Amino acid sequence: MFLIFCFKLFVFFIKKKPFPKKLLIATLIGIGIVSTQVIYNTYFFTFDNLEGEFYKGPVESPTGKYTANAFYNTYGGAVGGVNLWVEITNHDDNKIKTVYHSDAKRNFSMEWKNENTLYIVNEEPGYSSSNKSVKLNVEKETYFDGGLVWRIINNQH
Repeated sequence: MFLIFCFKLFVFFIKKKPFPKKLLIATLIGIGIVSTQVIYNTYFFTFDNLEGEFYKGPVESPTGKYTANAFYNTYGGAVGGVNLWVEITNHDDNKIKTVYHSDAKRNFSMEWKNENTLYIVNEEPGYSSSNKSVKLNVEKETYFDGGLVWRIINNQH
């Protein structure tokens, strides 16, 4: 659609023919839809669509209130990569919450520092700039490495 729009725009400037308004409206609507999708995925990412394979776990918290499990999925074919995420199961209410999402690195592990703090190591040995390790309070924080930015989101209510 965009290519047709560009072609018609080129013809309009060359031959000074009337520009088709329906095509302009359809193109602007298409650009709006694509822009909305990009903005939503960048700034309002949810973990609802994560599907993958079991990777590591379960890792029980010291009192057994939480269980951490890691999962992965591949993307991009032969030259792609691997997404990795950690889900926490709260055994008090049996709710599952994703607390970590990033590209997978060669060295990965999870360790509970105390009842609410999970230390996740996700690093590539020899490349300090690729270190995605983080210490999270699983009740209040979520780590999301979305490619454009990384952030720790405080979920304090």
